[in-house]
Amino acid sequence: MAQVRWSLTAGNDLQDIENFIARDSVLHAITFVDRIVESADTLLKNPHIGRIVPEFSRPDLREVIFGNYRIVYLLKDDEVFILRVVHGARDLLALVRREPWDIGS
Repeated sequence: MAQVRWSLTAGNDLQDIENFIARDSVLHAITFVDRIVESADTLLKNPHIGRIVPEFSRPDLREVIFGNYRIVYLLKDDEVFILRVVHGARDLLALVRREPWDIGS
């Protein structure tokens, strides 16, 4: 059965996003993060809907855009594994250099 799994780092990303938005509005922060999670859950129906992450050019490493955020995920068999949720203005390659992701070979 297909499922969405979240890396610890992606979970931390969600918490950071929520904390940042909560400085202005706790309700908006919770709602926004819930919508990110719902967006990721829709990948179960069509996991190939996301584009291949241009920085990596790997067909199994994809992303969907939600607002200003990139939801980066790995496709493995019938699983969608969310690796990161990062603001689109951030340098993805620099993040990987600082904190390598375990994305397999």
